[in-house]
Amino acid sequence: MTKPSRRSITVAASLFVVAVGAVFLWPDSTPRSAKVFQPPEVKAPRLTPEQYRSAITDVFGAHIDLGGRLEPVMREGGLLVVGASSVSVSPAGMEQFDAMAEAISEQVLLREENRRVFLACTPAKSDAPDDRCASEFLAPVGERLFRRPLTEAELRSFVSAAAAATKALEDFHAGLAMSLSAMLTSPQFLFRIPVIEEDPDRSEGYRLDAYSRASRLSFFLWNTGPDAELLRAAREGELDSDRGFRRQVDRMMASPRLEEGVRAFFYDMLRFDTFETLSKDPALFPKFSRREMADAQEQTLRTLVYLLLDQQGDYRDVFTTKKTFLTPSLAAIYQVPLAHEGPNGGVEGWEPFEFSAEDPRAGILSHASFTALHSPPGRTSPTDRGKALREVLMCQSVPAPPPDVQFTVVQNTADPIHKTVRQRLIAHSTVPSCAGCHRIMDPMGLALENFDGAGEFRLVENGQPIDTSGDLDGVEFSNSLELAQVVRDNPAIPSCLVKRMTAYAFGQDLTQDQRVFLKQMRVQFRESGFKVPDLMRAIVTSPEFFQAAPARAAVTVDTITASVGR
Repeated sequence: MTKPSRRSITVAASLFVVAVGAVFLWPDSTPRSAKVFQPPEVKAPRLTPEQYRSAITDVFGAHIDLGGRLEPVMREGGLLVVGASSVSVSPAGMEQFDAMAEAISEQVLLREENRRVFLACTPAKSDAPDDRCASEFLAPVGERLFRRPLTEAELRSFVSAAAAATKALEDFHAGLAMSLSAMLTSPQFLFRIPVIEEDPDRSEGYRLDAYSRASRLSFFLWNTGPDAELLRAAREGELDSDRGFRRQVDRMMASPRLEEGVRAFFYDMLRFDTFETLSKDPALFPKFSRREMADAQEQTLRTLVYLLLDQQGDYRDVFTTKKTFLTPSLAAIYQVPLAHEGPNGGVEGWEPFEFSAEDPRAGILSHASFTALHSPPGRTSPTDRGKALREVLMCQSVPAPPPDVQFTVVQNTADPIHKTVRQRLIAHSTVPSCAGCHRIMDPMGLALENFDGAGEFRLVENGQPIDTSGDLDGVEFSNSLELAQVVRDNPAIPSCLVKRMTAYAFGQDLTQDQRVFLKQMRVQFRESGFKVPDLMRAIVTSPEFFQAAPARAAVTVDTITASVGR
Protein backbone atom coordinates (compact mmCIF):
# COMPACT_ATOMS: atom_id res chain seq x y z
CA MET A 1 0.00 0.00 0.00
CA THR A 2 1.34 3.46 -0.93
CA LYS A 3 2.03 5.81 1.96
CA PRO A 4 0.18 9.13 1.91
CA SER A 5 2.32 12.13 1.08
CA ARG A 6 3.59 14.35 3.87
CA ARG A 7 1.82 17.26 2.18
CA SER A 8 -1.60 15.58 2.27
CA ILE A 9 -1.14 14.67 5.92
CA THR A 10 -0.18 18.26 6.74
CA VAL A 11 -3.40 19.61 5.26
CA ALA A 12 -5.48 16.87 6.88
CA ALA A 13 -3.90 17.50 10.28
CA SER A 14 -4.47 21.24 9.93
CA LEU A 15 -8.15 20.73 9.14
CA PHE A 16 -8.52 18.32 12.05
CA VAL A 17 -6.90 20.57 14.62
CA VAL A 18 -8.72 23.72 13.45
CA ALA A 19 -12.07 21.91 13.57
CA VAL A 20 -11.43 20.53 17.05
CA GLY A 21 -9.91 23.77 18.32
CA ALA A 22 -12.84 25.92 17.21
CA VAL A 23 -14.53 25.57 20.59
CA PHE A 24 -11.58 26.93 22.54
CA LEU A 25 -11.74 30.66 22.09
CA TRP A 26 -13.12 30.99 25.60
CA PRO A 27 -10.86 30.54 28.62
CA ASP A 28 -12.80 27.44 29.67
CA SER A 29 -14.16 24.53 27.64
CA THR A 30 -17.82 25.61 27.76
CA PRO A 31 -19.34 25.75 24.26
CA ARG A 32 -19.91 29.30 23.11
CA SER A 33 -23.65 28.75 22.81
CA ALA A 34 -23.79 28.13 26.58
CA LYS A 35 -22.27 31.52 27.45
CA VAL A 36 -24.63 33.85 29.26
CA PHE A 37 -23.10 37.16 28.24
CA GLN A 38 -22.57 38.56 24.76
CA PRO A 39 -18.95 39.72 24.40
CA PRO A 40 -18.06 42.99 22.70
CA GLU A 41 -16.70 43.38 19.21
CA VAL A 42 -12.90 43.13 19.15
CA LYS A 43 -10.91 42.68 15.99
CA ALA A 44 -8.42 39.85 15.53
CA PRO A 45 -5.46 41.07 13.47
CA ARG A 46 -3.55 38.62 11.33
CA LEU A 47 0.16 38.53 11.96
CA THR A 48 2.03 40.84 9.62
CA PRO A 49 4.98 39.32 7.73
CA GLU A 50 7.41 40.89 10.20
CA GLN A 51 5.45 39.62 13.20
CA TYR A 52 5.29 36.11 11.71
CA ARG A 53 9.04 36.14 11.15
CA SER A 54 9.69 37.43 14.68
CA ALA A 55 7.43 34.79 16.23
CA ILE A 56 9.23 31.96 14.45
CA THR A 57 12.62 33.43 15.36
CA ASP A 58 11.64 33.77 19.03
CA VAL A 59 10.49 30.16 19.30
CA PHE A 60 12.89 28.33 16.98
CA GLY A 61 15.79 30.69 16.26
CA ALA A 62 16.93 33.04 13.53
CA HIS A 63 18.52 30.20 11.55
CA ILE A 64 15.12 28.77 10.57
CA ASP A 65 14.26 29.57 6.95
CA LEU A 66 10.59 30.49 6.56
CA GLY A 67 10.49 28.84 3.16
CA GLY A 68 8.25 31.47 1.55
CA ARG A 69 6.46 34.79 1.93
CA LEU A 70 3.11 35.72 3.38
CA GLU A 71 0.27 37.27 1.43
CA PRO A 72 0.51 41.07 1.61
CA VAL A 73 -1.72 43.01 4.00
CA MET A 74 -3.72 45.96 2.71
CA ARG A 75 -3.13 49.27 4.45
CA GLU A 76 -6.04 50.88 6.31
CA GLY A 77 -6.00 54.14 8.22
CA GLY A 78 -2.41 54.64 7.08
CA LEU A 79 -1.17 51.40 8.72
CA LEU A 80 -0.65 47.79 7.71
CA VAL A 81 -1.32 46.69 11.28
CA VAL A 82 -4.80 48.21 11.14
CA GLY A 83 -5.40 46.61 7.74
CA ALA A 84 -4.41 43.27 9.22
CA SER A 85 -7.43 43.52 11.54
CA SER A 86 -9.85 43.01 8.65
CA VAL A 87 -7.77 40.89 6.31
CA SER A 88 -8.81 37.51 4.97
CA VAL A 89 -6.63 34.78 3.52
CA SER A 90 -7.22 33.49 0.00
CA PRO A 91 -6.96 29.79 -0.90
CA ALA A 92 -3.59 30.54 -2.53
CA GLY A 93 -2.50 32.32 0.63
CA MET A 94 -3.54 29.36 2.75
CA GLU A 95 -1.50 27.05 0.53
CA GLN A 96 1.47 29.33 1.16
CA PHE A 97 0.89 29.13 4.92
CA ASP A 98 0.79 25.34 4.63
CA ALA A 99 4.02 25.27 2.63
CA MET A 100 5.80 27.53 5.09
CA ALA A 101 4.53 25.51 8.05
CA GLU A 102 5.82 22.32 6.48
CA ALA A 103 9.22 23.89 5.73
CA ILE A 104 9.58 25.18 9.29
CA SER A 105 8.47 21.95 10.96
CA GLU A 106 10.85 19.90 8.81
CA GLN A 107 13.79 22.07 9.84
CA VAL A 108 12.82 21.91 13.53
CA LEU A 109 12.15 18.18 13.84
CA LEU A 110 13.67 16.38 10.84
CA ARG A 111 17.10 17.97 10.94
CA GLU A 112 18.98 16.16 13.65
CA GLU A 113 21.07 19.15 14.76
CA ASN A 114 17.88 21.15 15.41
CA ARG A 115 15.91 18.27 16.88
CA ARG A 116 18.53 17.81 19.60
CA VAL A 117 17.82 21.39 20.69
CA PHE A 118 14.03 21.43 20.53
CA LEU A 119 13.05 17.87 21.43
CA ALA A 120 14.24 16.91 24.91
CA CYS A 121 12.64 13.46 25.01
CA THR A 122 13.30 10.28 23.05
CA PRO A 123 10.32 8.27 21.75
CA ALA A 124 9.98 4.67 22.89
CA LYS A 125 10.02 3.62 19.23
CA SER A 126 11.11 5.74 16.29
CA ASP A 127 8.36 4.37 14.03
CA ALA A 128 5.42 4.41 16.45
CA PRO A 129 3.38 7.05 18.32
CA ASP A 130 4.55 8.20 21.75
CA ASP A 131 1.96 10.49 23.29
CA ARG A 132 4.11 11.33 26.31
CA CYS A 133 7.05 12.55 24.23
CA ALA A 134 4.75 14.35 21.79
CA SER A 135 3.08 16.19 24.69
CA GLU A 136 6.42 17.25 26.16
CA PHE A 137 7.23 18.98 22.87
CA LEU A 138 3.83 20.31 21.82
CA ALA A 139 2.73 21.84 25.16
CA PRO A 140 5.55 24.41 25.58
CA VAL A 141 5.85 25.12 21.85
CA GLY A 142 2.09 25.58 21.64
CA GLU A 143 2.14 28.06 24.51
CA ARG A 144 4.71 30.22 22.73
CA LEU A 145 3.00 30.01 19.33
CA PHE A 146 -0.57 30.53 20.58
CA ARG A 147 0.64 33.10 23.13
CA ARG A 148 -1.25 31.27 25.91
CA PRO A 149 -1.25 27.74 27.36
CA LEU A 150 -3.03 25.09 25.32
CA THR A 151 -6.23 23.77 26.85
CA GLU A 152 -6.24 20.07 27.70
CA ALA A 153 -8.54 19.38 24.76
CA GLU A 154 -6.31 21.33 22.36
CA LEU A 155 -3.23 19.44 23.52
CA ARG A 156 -5.06 16.13 23.08
CA SER A 157 -6.04 17.12 19.54
CA PHE A 158 -2.48 17.97 18.55
CA VAL A 159 -1.11 14.81 20.18
CA SER A 160 -3.77 12.77 18.37
CA ALA A 161 -2.85 14.42 15.08
CA ALA A 162 0.80 13.53 15.68
CA ALA A 163 -0.10 9.93 16.45
CA ALA A 164 -2.26 9.60 13.33
CA ALA A 165 0.48 11.07 11.13
CA THR A 166 3.10 8.82 12.77
CA LYS A 167 1.08 5.71 11.96
CA ALA A 168 0.64 6.81 8.36
CA LEU A 169 4.31 7.73 7.86
CA GLU A 170 5.79 5.12 10.22
CA ASP A 171 8.08 7.82 11.61
CA PHE A 172 7.58 9.49 15.01
CA HIS A 173 9.50 12.67 14.18
CA ALA A 174 7.79 13.10 10.81
CA GLY A 175 4.42 12.61 12.50
CA LEU A 176 5.29 15.15 15.19
CA ALA A 177 6.37 17.56 12.45
CA MET A 178 2.92 17.18 10.86
CA SER A 179 1.27 18.19 14.13
CA LEU A 180 3.59 21.19 14.42
CA SER A 181 2.62 22.13 10.86
CA ALA A 182 -1.03 22.03 11.89
CA MET A 183 -0.23 24.30 14.83
CA LEU A 184 1.54 26.76 12.52
CA THR A 185 -1.51 26.95 10.23
CA SER A 186 -4.00 27.31 13.07
CA PRO A 187 -5.92 30.60 13.32
CA GLN A 188 -4.79 30.70 16.95
CA PHE A 189 -1.25 31.30 15.71
CA LEU A 190 -1.87 33.25 12.51
CA PHE A 191 -4.34 35.64 14.11
CA ARG A 192 -4.08 37.53 17.37
CA ILE A 193 -7.46 36.31 18.62
CA PRO A 194 -8.51 38.17 21.77
CA VAL A 195 -10.28 36.58 24.69
CA ILE A 196 -12.75 38.88 26.43
CA GLU A 197 -13.79 38.81 30.06
CA GLU A 198 -16.06 40.96 32.20
CA ASP A 199 -14.24 43.95 33.67
CA PRO A 200 -14.51 43.95 37.50
CA ASP A 201 -13.81 47.69 37.57
CA ARG A 202 -16.52 48.70 35.10
CA SER A 203 -20.23 47.91 35.37
CA GLU A 204 -21.29 46.09 32.20
CA GLY A 205 -17.80 46.59 30.83
CA TYR A 206 -15.37 44.17 29.24
CA ARG A 207 -11.62 43.85 29.01
CA LEU A 208 -9.02 41.59 27.45
CA ASP A 209 -7.99 38.63 29.59
CA ALA A 210 -4.44 38.41 30.95
CA TYR A 211 -2.96 36.50 27.99
CA SER A 212 -4.62 38.81 25.45
CA ARG A 213 -3.26 41.78 27.39
CA ALA A 214 0.22 40.26 27.33
CA SER A 215 -0.08 39.73 23.58
CA ARG A 216 -1.27 43.26 22.81
CA LEU A 217 1.46 44.74 25.02
CA SER A 218 4.23 42.65 23.47
CA PHE A 219 3.25 43.19 19.84
CA PHE A 220 3.14 46.93 20.43
CA LEU A 221 6.39 47.32 22.35
CA TRP A 222 8.44 44.51 20.75
CA ASN A 223 6.56 43.61 17.54
CA THR A 224 6.41 39.96 18.56
CA GLY A 225 4.56 37.62 20.90
CA PRO A 226 5.02 37.54 24.68
CA ASP A 227 8.26 36.09 26.01
CA ALA A 228 8.37 33.44 28.74
CA GLU A 229 8.49 36.03 31.51
CA LEU A 230 5.43 37.89 30.27
CA LEU A 231 3.51 34.63 29.85
CA ARG A 232 4.46 33.72 33.42
CA ALA A 233 3.16 37.07 34.65
CA ALA A 234 -0.14 36.45 32.85
CA ARG A 235 -0.39 32.90 34.20
CA GLU A 236 0.27 33.94 37.82
CA GLY A 237 -2.12 36.89 37.78
CA GLU A 238 0.59 39.54 37.95
CA LEU A 239 -0.91 41.45 35.02
CA ASP A 240 -4.20 41.81 36.91
CA SER A 241 -2.65 44.24 39.38
CA ASP A 242 -1.56 47.73 38.44
CA ARG A 243 1.76 47.27 40.24
CA GLY A 244 2.52 43.95 38.58
CA PHE A 245 1.55 45.21 35.16
CA ARG A 246 3.70 48.33 35.45
CA ARG A 247 6.62 46.15 36.54
CA GLN A 248 6.35 44.28 33.25
CA VAL A 249 6.03 47.54 31.30
CA ASP A 250 9.19 48.86 32.96
CA ARG A 251 11.04 45.66 32.09
CA MET A 252 9.95 45.71 28.47
CA MET A 253 10.60 49.44 28.01
CA ALA A 254 14.13 48.95 29.38
CA SER A 255 14.82 46.01 27.07
CA PRO A 256 16.89 46.40 23.87
CA ARG A 257 13.90 44.82 22.13
CA LEU A 258 12.04 48.12 22.44
CA GLU A 259 14.09 49.21 19.45
CA GLU A 260 12.46 46.44 17.40
CA GLY A 261 9.02 47.76 18.31
CA VAL A 262 9.92 51.36 17.45
CA ARG A 263 11.48 50.34 14.15
CA ALA A 264 8.44 48.23 13.25
CA PHE A 265 6.06 51.11 13.96
CA PHE A 266 7.95 53.61 11.81
CA TYR A 267 8.50 51.03 9.06
CA ASP A 268 4.71 50.73 8.92
CA MET A 269 3.88 54.42 9.34
CA LEU A 270 6.44 55.56 6.74
CA ARG A 271 5.22 52.91 4.28
CA PHE A 272 8.61 51.32 3.80
CA ASP A 273 6.91 48.13 2.63
CA THR A 274 6.33 49.91 -0.69
CA PHE A 275 10.08 49.76 -1.34
CA GLU A 276 9.41 46.15 -2.39
CA THR A 277 7.70 47.42 -5.56
CA LEU A 278 9.82 50.54 -6.07
CA SER A 279 11.82 50.72 -9.29
CA LYS A 280 14.21 53.29 -10.76
CA ASP A 281 15.42 53.79 -14.30
CA PRO A 282 19.04 52.53 -14.11
CA ALA A 283 20.06 54.76 -17.00
CA LEU A 284 18.93 57.88 -15.15
CA PHE A 285 19.79 56.79 -11.62
CA PRO A 286 22.69 54.32 -11.84
CA LYS A 287 23.69 54.81 -8.18
CA PHE A 288 20.31 53.73 -6.81
CA SER A 289 20.10 49.94 -6.87
CA ARG A 290 18.30 47.48 -4.58
CA ARG A 291 21.20 47.80 -2.16
CA GLU A 292 20.73 51.56 -1.86
CA MET A 293 16.98 51.09 -1.41
CA ALA A 294 17.65 48.89 1.60
CA ASP A 295 20.26 51.32 2.92
CA ALA A 296 17.85 54.25 2.53
CA GLN A 297 15.29 52.59 4.80
CA GLU A 298 17.92 51.60 7.32
CA GLN A 299 19.36 55.13 7.41
CA THR A 300 16.02 56.61 8.44
CA LEU A 301 15.25 53.88 10.99
CA ARG A 302 18.71 54.25 12.57
CA THR A 303 18.24 58.02 12.72
CA LEU A 304 14.85 57.67 14.40
CA VAL A 305 16.11 55.15 16.96
CA TYR A 306 19.11 57.33 17.78
CA LEU A 307 17.11 60.53 18.25
CA LEU A 308 14.00 59.08 19.88
CA LEU A 309 15.39 56.26 22.02
CA ASP A 310 19.11 56.78 22.52
CA GLN A 311 18.85 60.57 22.94
CA GLN A 312 15.26 60.64 24.27
CA GLY A 313 14.73 63.57 21.92
CA ASP A 314 11.79 65.66 20.75
CA TYR A 315 9.95 63.83 17.94
CA ARG A 316 9.60 67.05 15.95
CA ASP A 317 13.39 67.30 15.68
CA VAL A 318 13.52 64.32 13.31
CA PHE A 319 12.52 66.82 10.61
CA THR A 320 15.38 69.25 11.24
CA THR A 321 18.26 67.16 12.58
CA LYS A 322 21.57 67.22 10.78
CA LYS A 323 22.63 63.96 12.45
CA THR A 324 22.19 60.63 10.72
CA PHE A 325 24.03 57.46 9.66
CA LEU A 326 25.50 56.67 6.25
CA THR A 327 27.06 53.89 4.24
CA PRO A 328 29.59 54.56 1.47
CA SER A 329 26.94 54.06 -1.21
CA LEU A 330 24.55 56.55 0.43
CA ALA A 331 27.41 59.01 0.92
CA ALA A 332 28.01 58.81 -2.82
CA ILE A 333 24.37 59.66 -3.52
CA TYR A 334 24.43 62.48 -0.98
CA GLN A 335 27.76 63.71 -2.38
CA VAL A 336 29.46 63.93 1.01
CA PRO A 337 32.74 62.48 2.30
CA LEU A 338 32.38 59.69 4.83
CA ALA A 339 34.89 59.45 7.67
CA HIS A 340 37.22 56.46 7.44
CA GLU A 341 36.93 54.77 10.80
CA GLY A 342 37.38 51.13 9.85
CA PRO A 343 40.63 49.10 9.77
CA ASN A 344 43.34 50.50 7.50
CA GLY A 345 41.36 53.68 6.91
CA GLY A 346 38.38 51.95 5.32
CA VAL A 347 34.74 52.64 6.00
CA GLU A 348 33.16 49.78 7.93
CA GLY A 349 29.40 49.47 7.41
CA TRP A 350 27.33 52.22 8.95
CA GLU A 351 28.99 55.36 10.23
CA PRO A 352 27.49 58.28 12.19
CA PHE A 353 27.42 61.45 10.14
CA GLU A 354 26.38 65.07 10.62
CA PHE A 355 25.60 67.31 7.66
CA SER A 356 27.12 70.79 7.79
CA ALA A 357 25.00 73.82 8.57
CA GLU A 358 25.25 74.89 4.92
CA ASP A 359 24.25 71.52 3.53
CA PRO A 360 20.69 71.54 2.09
CA ARG A 361 19.88 68.27 3.83
CA ALA A 362 18.13 68.25 7.20
CA GLY A 363 15.77 65.73 8.68
CA ILE A 364 14.06 62.67 7.27
CA LEU A 365 12.31 64.56 4.44
CA SER A 366 15.73 64.94 2.81
CA HIS A 367 16.54 61.24 3.17
CA ALA A 368 16.40 59.07 0.08
CA SER A 369 13.81 56.99 1.93
CA PHE A 370 11.41 59.89 1.35
CA THR A 371 12.58 61.63 -1.81
CA ALA A 372 13.23 58.43 -3.79
CA LEU A 373 10.30 56.44 -2.40
CA HIS A 374 7.82 59.13 -3.40
CA SER A 375 9.11 59.61 -6.95
CA PRO A 376 8.28 57.72 -10.17
CA PRO A 377 10.95 55.54 -11.86
CA GLY A 378 12.31 58.21 -14.19
CA ARG A 379 11.65 61.61 -12.62
CA THR A 380 10.66 63.49 -9.49
CA SER A 381 7.11 64.24 -8.44
CA PRO A 382 6.42 67.21 -6.15
CA THR A 383 2.80 66.08 -6.12
CA ASP A 384 3.66 62.61 -4.82
CA ARG A 385 6.04 64.03 -2.22
CA GLY A 386 3.54 66.65 -1.07
CA LYS A 387 0.79 64.05 -0.93
CA ALA A 388 3.02 61.78 1.18
CA LEU A 389 3.77 64.63 3.57
CA ARG A 390 0.07 65.35 4.00
CA GLU A 391 -1.11 61.75 4.31
CA VAL A 392 1.81 59.93 5.96
CA LEU A 393 3.10 62.56 8.37
CA MET A 394 0.11 64.87 8.90
CA CYS A 395 -2.73 62.29 8.76
CA GLN A 396 -4.62 64.36 6.21
CA SER A 397 -6.57 62.89 3.31
CA VAL A 398 -5.95 64.06 -0.25
CA PRO A 399 -8.70 63.27 -2.79
CA ALA A 400 -7.85 61.00 -5.69
CA PRO A 401 -7.49 62.70 -9.10
CA PRO A 402 -10.51 62.68 -11.44
CA PRO A 403 -10.65 59.49 -13.55
CA ASP A 404 -10.32 61.39 -16.84
CA VAL A 405 -7.42 63.66 -15.84
CA GLN A 406 -4.46 63.78 -18.24
CA PHE A 407 -0.88 63.86 -16.90
CA THR A 408 0.87 64.25 -20.24
CA VAL A 409 2.15 67.75 -19.54
CA VAL A 410 3.54 66.82 -16.12
CA GLN A 411 5.22 63.64 -17.30
CA ASN A 412 6.95 65.16 -20.34
CA THR A 413 10.37 65.98 -18.87
CA ALA A 414 11.63 66.85 -22.37
CA ASP A 415 9.04 69.59 -22.92
CA PRO A 416 10.97 72.43 -24.65
CA ILE A 417 8.61 75.08 -23.29
CA HIS A 418 7.95 73.88 -19.74
CA LYS A 419 11.47 72.85 -18.78
CA THR A 420 11.05 72.58 -15.02
CA VAL A 421 8.52 70.54 -13.11
CA ARG A 422 7.16 73.74 -11.53
CA GLN A 423 6.35 75.09 -14.98
CA ARG A 424 4.74 71.81 -16.01
CA LEU A 425 2.65 71.67 -12.85
CA ILE A 426 1.46 75.25 -13.35
CA ALA A 427 0.37 74.34 -16.87
CA HIS A 428 -1.34 71.18 -15.62
CA SER A 429 -3.14 72.82 -12.70
CA THR A 430 -4.92 75.29 -14.96
CA VAL A 431 -7.50 72.50 -15.25
CA PRO A 432 -10.14 73.55 -12.66
CA SER A 433 -10.71 70.01 -11.39
CA CYS A 434 -6.99 69.66 -10.61
CA ALA A 435 -6.10 73.04 -9.15
CA GLY A 436 -7.56 72.61 -5.65
CA CYS A 437 -5.72 69.41 -4.72
CA HIS A 438 -2.45 70.51 -6.27
CA ARG A 439 -2.47 73.65 -4.10
CA ILE A 440 -2.27 71.54 -0.94
CA MET A 441 0.42 69.15 -2.27
CA ASP A 442 2.72 70.79 -4.79
CA PRO A 443 4.23 73.67 -2.75
CA MET A 444 5.84 71.29 -0.22
CA GLY A 445 6.99 68.88 -2.89
CA LEU A 446 8.51 71.69 -4.94
CA ALA A 447 10.66 72.65 -1.95
CA LEU A 448 12.31 69.23 -2.32
CA GLU A 449 12.95 69.56 -6.06
CA ASN A 450 16.67 70.01 -5.47
CA PHE A 451 16.65 66.24 -4.77
CA ASP A 452 16.19 64.16 -7.90
CA GLY A 453 14.32 60.86 -8.19
CA ALA A 454 17.15 59.01 -6.41
CA GLY A 455 17.70 61.68 -3.76
CA GLU A 456 20.79 63.22 -5.34
CA PHE A 457 21.19 66.99 -5.06
CA ARG A 458 20.92 69.28 -8.10
CA LEU A 459 20.50 73.01 -8.73
CA VAL A 460 19.07 72.99 -12.26
CA GLU A 461 16.59 71.00 -14.32
CA ASN A 462 17.05 70.97 -18.09
CA GLY A 463 19.43 73.91 -17.72
CA GLN A 464 16.92 76.01 -15.76
CA PRO A 465 17.38 77.05 -12.10
CA ILE A 466 15.06 75.22 -9.71
CA ASP A 467 12.68 77.41 -7.71
CA THR A 468 12.06 75.75 -4.31
CA SER A 469 9.86 78.40 -2.70
CA GLY A 470 6.39 77.65 -1.40
CA ASP A 471 4.18 77.53 1.67
CA LEU A 472 2.60 75.02 4.05
CA ASP A 473 -0.76 76.07 5.46
CA GLY A 474 0.11 79.73 4.87
CA VAL A 475 3.64 79.60 6.32
CA GLU A 476 6.13 80.45 3.58
CA PHE A 477 9.58 78.97 2.94
CA SER A 478 12.20 79.33 0.23
CA ASN A 479 14.06 76.01 0.31
CA SER A 480 14.17 72.52 1.81
CA LEU A 481 15.85 73.66 5.04
CA GLU A 482 13.12 76.19 5.71
CA LEU A 483 10.47 73.61 4.79
CA ALA A 484 11.98 71.26 7.38
CA GLN A 485 11.56 73.90 10.08
CA VAL A 486 8.01 74.71 8.99
CA VAL A 487 7.07 71.04 9.06
CA ARG A 488 8.65 70.63 12.50
CA ASP A 489 6.56 73.47 13.89
CA ASN A 490 3.27 72.40 12.32
CA PRO A 491 0.90 71.12 15.05
CA ALA A 492 -0.44 68.40 12.75
CA ILE A 493 2.92 66.59 12.90
CA PRO A 494 2.87 65.46 16.57
CA SER A 495 -0.91 65.09 16.48
CA CYS A 496 -0.61 62.65 13.59
CA LEU A 497 2.03 60.60 15.36
CA VAL A 498 -0.25 60.19 18.38
CA LYS A 499 -3.12 59.09 16.16
CA ARG A 500 -0.99 56.59 14.22
CA MET A 501 0.80 55.18 17.26
CA THR A 502 -2.41 54.75 19.22
CA ALA A 503 -4.12 52.95 16.33
CA TYR A 504 -1.00 50.83 15.89
CA ALA A 505 -1.01 49.88 19.58
CA PHE A 506 -4.71 48.94 19.55
CA GLY A 507 -4.42 47.16 16.20
CA GLN A 508 -7.42 49.09 14.89
CA ASP A 509 -8.66 52.61 14.31
CA LEU A 510 -10.08 54.27 17.39
CA THR A 511 -13.81 54.75 17.55
CA GLN A 512 -15.66 58.03 17.96
CA ASP A 513 -16.16 57.09 21.61
CA GLN A 514 -12.38 57.18 22.10
CA ARG A 515 -11.84 60.77 20.93
CA VAL A 516 -11.41 61.96 24.52
CA PHE A 517 -8.72 59.34 25.07
CA LEU A 518 -6.90 60.44 21.91
CA LYS A 519 -7.03 64.05 23.09
CA GLN A 520 -5.56 63.00 26.43
CA MET A 521 -2.68 61.24 24.68
CA ARG A 522 -1.95 64.35 22.64
CA VAL A 523 -1.85 66.48 25.77
CA GLN A 524 0.47 64.03 27.54
CA PHE A 525 2.72 63.84 24.47
CA ARG A 526 3.06 67.61 24.42
CA GLU A 527 3.68 67.82 28.16
CA SER A 528 6.42 65.16 27.90
CA GLY A 529 8.35 67.29 25.43
CA PHE A 530 7.14 65.13 22.52
CA LYS A 531 9.17 62.13 23.70
CA VAL A 532 8.09 58.93 21.93
CA PRO A 533 8.95 56.48 24.76
CA ASP A 534 6.79 58.55 27.11
CA LEU A 535 3.94 58.38 24.62
CA MET A 536 4.31 54.61 24.35
CA ARG A 537 4.24 54.27 28.13
CA ALA A 538 1.20 56.56 28.40
CA ILE A 539 -0.70 54.44 25.87
CA VAL A 540 -0.01 51.05 27.46
CA THR A 541 -0.62 52.20 31.04
CA SER A 542 -3.96 53.81 30.20
CA PRO A 543 -7.13 51.89 31.19
CA GLU A 544 -8.39 52.17 27.62
CA PHE A 545 -5.53 50.04 26.27
CA PHE A 546 -7.18 46.82 27.51
CA GLN A 547 -10.81 47.80 27.56
CA ALA A 548 -13.27 46.56 24.95
CA ALA A 549 -15.97 48.48 23.11
CA PRO A 550 -19.70 48.20 23.90
CA ALA A 551 -21.29 44.86 23.07
CA ARG A 552 -21.99 44.22 19.41
CA ALA A 553 -20.84 40.99 17.77
CA ALA A 554 -18.39 38.45 19.09
CA VAL A 555 -15.15 37.48 17.41
CA THR A 556 -15.01 33.70 17.31
CA VAL A 557 -12.64 31.12 15.97
CA ASP A 558 -15.39 30.13 13.54
CA THR A 559 -15.30 33.56 11.91
CA ILE A 560 -11.51 33.49 11.80
CA THR A 561 -11.56 29.97 10.37
CA ALA A 562 -13.95 31.09 7.65
CA SER A 563 -11.67 33.98 6.75
CA VAL A 564 -8.74 31.65 6.07
CA GLY A 565 -10.82 29.44 3.82
CA ARG A 566 -11.08 26.44 6.13
